[in-house]
Order: sequence, then C-alpha cells, then structure tokens
Amino acid sequence: MRIGVAGLGRMGAAMAQRLLDVGHEVHVWNRTPAKVRPLVEAGAKEAVAPSDLTARCDAVISMLTNAKSLSDVYEGPTGLLASDAKGKLFIEMSTVQPHDVEALAVKVKAKGARFVECPVGGTVGPAKSGQLLGVAGASPEDYAAAEPILKQLCRRVDRVGPVGAGMSLKLALNLPLLVYYQVLAEALLLVRHVGLDNKWLLEFLADTSGGPNVLKGRGPAIATALAGGDTGPVTFDIELVKKDLVTMLDEAARRGVRMPLTEKTLEIYEGAIKEGWAPRDSAWLPAYWPSKNPK
Repeated sequence: MRIGVAGLGRMGAAMAQRLLDVGHEVHVWNRTPAKVRPLVEAGAKEAVAPSDLTARCDAVISMLTNAKSLSDVYEGPTGLLASDAKGKLFIEMSTVQPHDVEALAVKVKAKGARFVECPVGGTVGPAKSGQLLGVAGASPEDYAAAEPILKQLCRRVDRVGPVGAGMSLKLALNLPLLVYYQVLAEALLLVRHVGLDNKWLLEFLADTSGGPNVLKGRGPAIATALAGGDTGPVTFDIELVKKDLVTMLDEAARRGVRMPLTEKTLEIYEGAIKEGWAPRDSAWLPAYWPSKNPK
C-alpha cells in the first residue's frame, strides 16, 4: 500500500520506518529536509509538500507537534487538503485537544475523504516494533479502513467512539504518567538519607502496589539520570511533556473543571525548562526535584 507520513519527529520517523519494514511503499514529508534523508536512504520516497502525499498515496498519517502545525499541514496552500483527497484515508496521530480534530474531521470529510484520529501511547522503541497502544476515534466505516494499518503500528488498538473520543482518552492515559514523575521525585527524597542504590530502589518500587508500568520499562534510565549519567537517545523530551500538560489543562478548562495537581506539576516542570532541561528525556524529571533539594 502507498502510505504517506507527514511529520518526521522521533515518533513520526519511527512509524515511517515500521511501515517500510512491513512492506509498504512509504512517502515522507517534513518541514526540515534533514529529517527526511535517513528514511529516504532506508527506501522511502520524499515528497516536496504535504499535497504531494495526498496526490501519491492511498493513506496519509500525520504526526505533528501541536494544533497550529496540524492546521498548517492540512489546510495550508500546499497542505494535505490542497490536492484531490476524494476517497483517500487520513489517519491523524498527533496529541491535541479533541475539538481540534473534530473541526479537522469536518473539513476532511467535506473533501470526500475518510478521517480517523488515533493518538498512541508509547515511545520510539515500541513505534519501531509495532508495539504502540492506539485509541481511535472515527465512524465504524472509516475505522475499518484504517484498522489494518493501525494493527501494524500497534500491539493493541481500540475504537473508543467518534472523532474526538480518541484524543480525550489519550490525554487521560498520559496524565497519570506525567504527574507520576513528580510524585516519584518526592518519594525518592523520603529515602535519600538511607543511601540505597538507585537501580535497586527503582526495581523494588516497581514491584510495589504503587509502582506503575513506567518503572518496569524506564526504571534503569531513571536510575541513570539520578546518578547524572547518560540515559541514551531521547524518546520523549521534557518540552513535549510540558506541551502535553498544557493541552490537558486547556481541555480541562474547556470542560469547566480544575486539575490542581496537574497545575502544580506543570509549574515545577516549567522551572526545569527554564534551567535548561527542555531537551532532556522525560526520564530525567524524577531527578529534577531532588536537584532543587540538595542534601
């Protein structure tokens, strides 16, 4: 199948590589040409504009940073919808507010195309191996068209309702993880005086009733960060953590509710960003608050 991918950040590039690996003809576009080259070298075909993806491909996946990028890439003068989109399938996998994808879906459908939102849980490793967790919002008919592709990207994918429902669930599933990093930092302060080995401690905490899945997979990287070591390639940086928290709080305000714990967590993470931590992997977040409370 000819599949286009618009947006080649860490996740978009990983998903494009996965689609190449399972045998699709993949066409790629990104604002920064340098991010296109590794995929072209791996066998993908470069598009000079998003509109080329629509013209060339049967399906187009978008994985973009925020709502403005979404609008630019779909609705700009050379955007995805600038070409004849009739009969094409668009799968939007960014993390934005539900009303953003709801509005976009109306515009895509007006062009005679199918539209599915499917934000995902997971980072670069799972994306490369087809082990993401997908939460899709779409009509049953549109979802059926996208499901074969999504099952090649995800270990589990569920249609959770119409367009907008997937984005709501994505914000909900990410929120406990992002706040947990700060909770973990504060928990570590309570035992720092004991002098335990960080790797042992995080393995132990992962085995307790309060230990989430992130400690099982990311515990060693967090321990390395606590020691000031090299945590390896960045999978989900702190700037993106902030972006997601802001999106969650904006959506809460739109729904007329407050999330005081999330508000405070965002305030703390913004402090980390002001001190230059923005490009670091999120595994560093549990090390930030202890660094503000020296022994």
